[in-house]
Amino acid sequence: MKNVLFIASEAVPFIKTGGLADVAGSLPKYFDKTKYDVRVMIPNYKCIPQKYKDQMHFVTSFYMDLAWRSQYVGVLEMKYDGVQFYFIDNEYYFNGFKPYGYIHEDIEKFAFFSKASLSALPLINFKPDIIHCHDWQTGLIPVYMKERFHEGDFFRDMKSIMTIHNLKFQGIWDMKAVKDITGLPDSYFTSDKLEAFGDANYLKGGIVYADKVTTVSNSYAEEIKTPFYGEKLDGLMRARSNDLVGIVNGIDYEEFNPETDKRIVRNYNQVTFRKEKYKNKIALQKELGLDVDQKRFMIGIVSRLTDQKGFDLIAYVMDELCAEDVQLVILGTGEERYENMFRHFDWKYNNRVSANIYYSEDMSHKVYAACDAFLMPSLFEPCGLSQLMSLRYGTVPIVRETGGLKDTVQAYNEYEGTGTGFSFANYNAHEMLGIVNYAKSIFYNKKREWNKIVDRGMLTDFSWNSSAAKYEELYDSL
Repeated sequence: MKNVLFIASEAVPFIKTGGLADVAGSLPKYFDKTKYDVRVMIPNYKCIPQKYKDQMHFVTSFYMDLAWRSQYVGVLEMKYDGVQFYFIDNEYYFNGFKPYGYIHEDIEKFAFFSKASLSALPLINFKPDIIHCHDWQTGLIPVYMKERFHEGDFFRDMKSIMTIHNLKFQGIWDMKAVKDITGLPDSYFTSDKLEAFGDANYLKGGIVYADKVTTVSNSYAEEIKTPFYGEKLDGLMRARSNDLVGIVNGIDYEEFNPETDKRIVRNYNQVTFRKEKYKNKIALQKELGLDVDQKRFMIGIVSRLTDQKGFDLIAYVMDELCAEDVQLVILGTGEERYENMFRHFDWKYNNRVSANIYYSEDMSHKVYAACDAFLMPSLFEPCGLSQLMSLRYGTVPIVRETGGLKDTVQAYNEYEGTGTGFSFANYNAHEMLGIVNYAKSIFYNKKREWNKIVDRGMLTDFSWNSSAAKYEELYDSL
């Protein structure tokens, strides 16, 4: 039996700001329970919903020194969906209405969390063989494991894995402050360890000290060895390339299932979508005040509205995208200029553009079920989950060939009759527009071909089962 502990800053269903939470919360339940005991540890944020707090049990508490201060550490636990979760409790650090705040506060908060997580292990009666860390918030864990937590029998043979969900976020702060907070000796702050460009970098520390490094798709693992995608750490990624593995994320196929989804108007599956799927479109058109027309080509966008997601491309050709034979449904929040751009076009083309500048899980399911196509022109995309949800719901993804998008969406080839979506290679607005128009022409003029693309997309398997199997191989190799 292998014991594995996921340590992360968020996990569904307790707290979520992005795809990291889906991985930390969903993946553990897909491991073979006869061979792997996988548990999860996250902070006990004040903003975790009360209904979960009511189910937590107190395990233990102790005081721990963080550099020169002494801090309270509480440990709570609960079982959810067959998985054991632990929560590190400290009101001073995990107060507030959202999990992350100002970076200088987060730097200290996650130094505390990293050290407290390791310190709690001998007291909770669980000895992991492997500690699986996620993103910069847990970057100090592999460092501490090699520094003060490697003595004594308990920690001696423990291995660590660092998973990079998005290399853009690294946890960078002033070196003097980080030395003071972490209590790590000066020898750890050199350019081959935690130091990067004069500052301390948590993620870099995790990558340097972890036994294996993974990222969330094969293509992204290759891309981050290049200067364009490497976020100034490409040299380090090349140096660790023998220990670098790309494993694509999955989605929860029970949660995202058009056949049983309670959030959508009409359920359907890979056999019945031709007769049933459009009923979701009509319902959404009515709900959002768009022209009601089941034959109209409807494109969905569910995303954070940021440059990373390719919204500057959309901004360039927005007028052309809003052609009369198209409807556009946008859901999400982000940079003000994109929020306002979509609001403007909603006002300008009210019967065919609907800008929903908020986020709701219910509405996202309706968009996945109702639309014909889903647009995701990302500048970079470590994995991306929206395209997986689209495939699952028979909504054809139109993506840029980068990172996980390239690995999960097979481009349509009209001569061979293959493919599950449409893609374009260069980060160029008119290339994107060209491929949207191409998809539109297939939709209107070759309906049978279009339905075959939907068919193939719905048959792909991006459930967590296949990801879990690859992680199991990785664990065994350690």
